[in-house]
Amino acid sequence: MNGILGEKRKLAVLSLILTLVLSIVIGPINTSAAENTFPWMNKELSAKERANLLVDAMTLEDKVNFITGNVNNYYGFYNEGVEKYGIPALTMADGPVGVRIANPDVQNKQSTAMPAAIGLAATWSTEAAKKYGEVLGNEAINTTHNVLLGPGLDIARNAFGARNFESLGEDPYLQTQIATNYVKAIQSNNVLVTAKHYLLNNQEKDRFTADSQASERAINEIYARPYADLIKDADLGSVMCSFNKVNGVSACDYGDLLTNLLRGNLNFEGFVMSDYGANVSTSKSIQAGMDLETPGDPYGYWGKKLIDAVQNGEVSEETVNQSAYRILYQMFDKGLFDNPAQNNPIDAKAHGAIAREIAAEAMVLLQNNNNVLPLNTEKIDSIAVIGPDADNGFTAGGGSSLVNPTYTVSPLEGIKNRAGDKVKVEYTAGTDPISAGDILPGPDAVPSSFLLPTADSSEHGLKAEYWSNKNMEGNPVFEHTAKQVNLNLGFYNYEGFNAQSPKLDKLPGSLNGMMSARFTGVINVPKSGEYTLSTTSYGSSKLYIDGNLIIDNAGTKLGTVEKTVTLEANKNYDVKIEYKTDYIANGGNDNGGQMRFGWKTADGVVDENIAKAVELAKKSDVAVIVSKTYDSEGYVDRFDMELPNNQEQLISEVSKVNKNVVIVNESGTAVEMGAWKDDVASIVQAWYPGQEQGNAIADVLFGDVNPSGKLPVTFPTDEDSTPVTSEEQYPGINLVTKYTEGIFVGYRGYEESGIKPAFSFGHGLSYTKFDYKNVKTKVTSNKSGEPTIEVSLNLKNTGDVTGSEVVQVYSGELPTNVETAPKQLAGFKKVELQPGKQQRITIQLDAKAFSYYDEESNEWVMPSGQVPVYVGSSSSDIRLKTTVTVSNENGKNFNKGTNGNSSKK
Repeated sequence: MNGILGEKRKLAVLSLILTLVLSIVIGPINTSAAENTFPWMNKELSAKERANLLVDAMTLEDKVNFITGNVNNYYGFYNEGVEKYGIPALTMADGPVGVRIANPDVQNKQSTAMPAAIGLAATWSTEAAKKYGEVLGNEAINTTHNVLLGPGLDIARNAFGARNFESLGEDPYLQTQIATNYVKAIQSNNVLVTAKHYLLNNQEKDRFTADSQASERAINEIYARPYADLIKDADLGSVMCSFNKVNGVSACDYGDLLTNLLRGNLNFEGFVMSDYGANVSTSKSIQAGMDLETPGDPYGYWGKKLIDAVQNGEVSEETVNQSAYRILYQMFDKGLFDNPAQNNPIDAKAHGAIAREIAAEAMVLLQNNNNVLPLNTEKIDSIAVIGPDADNGFTAGGGSSLVNPTYTVSPLEGIKNRAGDKVKVEYTAGTDPISAGDILPGPDAVPSSFLLPTADSSEHGLKAEYWSNKNMEGNPVFEHTAKQVNLNLGFYNYEGFNAQSPKLDKLPGSLNGMMSARFTGVINVPKSGEYTLSTTSYGSSKLYIDGNLIIDNAGTKLGTVEKTVTLEANKNYDVKIEYKTDYIANGGNDNGGQMRFGWKTADGVVDENIAKAVELAKKSDVAVIVSKTYDSEGYVDRFDMELPNNQEQLISEVSKVNKNVVIVNESGTAVEMGAWKDDVASIVQAWYPGQEQGNAIADVLFGDVNPSGKLPVTFPTDEDSTPVTSEEQYPGINLVTKYTEGIFVGYRGYEESGIKPAFSFGHGLSYTKFDYKNVKTKVTSNKSGEPTIEVSLNLKNTGDVTGSEVVQVYSGELPTNVETAPKQLAGFKKVELQPGKQQRITIQLDAKAFSYYDEESNEWVMPSGQVPVYVGSSSSDIRLKTTVTVSNENGKNFNKGTNGNSSKK
């Protein structure tokens, strides 16, 4: 028994002996064969007792193999079971925004594509979060998965984060309120949840190597806060440690994070797994508190190396026991042993209806000048639907969270169906399709309408030839007419990890490493003048015009080289572009091919696609432009906040001829709107709405659903007007990113620095209006001395239609010499009211919003005195002000933290 039996374990063994004795005296009892063979299968025992019995039965080799992930011929994140002990496999699926099925034998790899997590946060609805989690949990267990890798609890710290769409926003309290119901709903389906990425994994740029440096206070108040609440309120099963370093130490090696904070202060009883390949050590990681290495042998650091470390005394067997126990305890506790995952058909129709409901609730009405929305089919005769992918059934963020939807509805289809036969709906793209190439920096790609593969060709684009070597040797492996030269391969081009437009040809996977390409044809412009041509590339790129070398870009790092040339109108110029991934030979990382042929045009040059959109908008009553960005997990974040690929020019030109322009923006992050915001009537932020996007967009545009979404992130006016603007803060210098803004993240930082955003945190309009009156506060203490702070007020719908309002309560600066935020979200409630109806509502506030984390005492401190309380419809739209008096005496026992752990017991 390894000599570590505690009292509880002795009682478990005695109970087992008594059961065996009784079975002899009074005959067989009602147990399964498995229970007779494996005493830990006795469901009458607690999860802790069962886990302890099983750990004691396992050999060292078995335990190490169990906690070391294994790579096999299956698909996805899997950790094989151990048959001789009856241990089921940990069948994991990526899951922040849906169950990503990797096995083609399981339901054709299809599952419900839910709205992006940032959209779920925009609902500000715990009920929506519960429904969202119920869909994910049900689909996971019925598609053979018992572990879901999500939610993403990475705070949306900067406006450029390419993975912000997987996040639940910039505020830790909002995150916890949404994530708690999400996690509880998933785990009620006997599916274990793994929250990620622990910790300070807030950017894609250098995410594998960056050192994120933050104060203990910022870590506790902002970045670890969602984990703390999920551990306390949702019985979180697992946490995933990240690739990056934290304060100089690899996250999966950092005992202060994994043991002292997570298990000590936060009382985490679950297990810690590594992100796929994030573990970098043998003894350090397991001693720091990591419990499961993925992918493990033969690529990892555990397995045989860990057995050797135990045998030579570097790691104690008790440490291995603890890791095995933590995993097994959660597997017993969450029902993975007793309720095996199945392969049962999912209810695509019912789950799609939920996806539609949440997508509509997530949409944020940012602007609605002259009440252009909702659209009234009795008053309009025609609608122009415009946008590069408005006829595409599915728009989503790329990377590991991308799922294969059960069905799709495009914005065009949804609007057409809802408009009916009496309203004429016509479509034109307006620009070339959006793709992973639009992530790259530099000027927009030259539109396809100015390019021809040959002078007499009827199709647009350039002839493209690709080689799977970097020197264009041998025959090309693929040839086609490329609409634009806008490549971003590697990670972004792998099967199941890309979200390329279906209008673009899919390039073969053999081009995802070393490759080269040649693009040939002609360029023809409609107006004489100066044009600044450019190549943006990682790896060398050369541009020839009429045989003359115009640009020679060495491409030793990703960057842009420009050259201004004079082009005559309606004249064909021969174009040749050669690109090679020779950055690999220069010591670069193999990120795949990255290359764009871009330009800045002479004034007044309008793309043929834009011209068609202008003509359609001119003859239509309303123009709905569906804009979008390409956001994805990968190597880089967005380089700017502008809409890519000529969409800004598209909006500007269309708004000149139609006063009723409605923008439906599909993005996972904020976009800069200054160039066109004042020229359009209405703006709807739709996020990435999932597979029911078309119907959900139509629901909101036509008023079948009154918009109630609120921004879970601040939308800045431009990329330089945010609290995180210095190179030191982002992306970092020499792979060190310093979180010098401290606790002033998101709206806290905008308020502290006096930066005016385009749209504030919590902002969102409605088709009705709400009145706030008669605010009151109350403070009481429970038996343990913890304070309960409440705000009550009257809320009335003073408009003409039923609608929901999110009442938001913010605490102000605290009565202390310690620097605190001017505003901090302390509570919220979503309330639906019919026209003319009033309701008295009470909101219990977050006590931590009236406290700060003291680094010296390692505890939360509630100071004594008056604290301002702000009640309103957003962080900047404050309707009522009051105060509340808090007391250090009431808060003296408030969440001090403990030294508890989840060791074998």
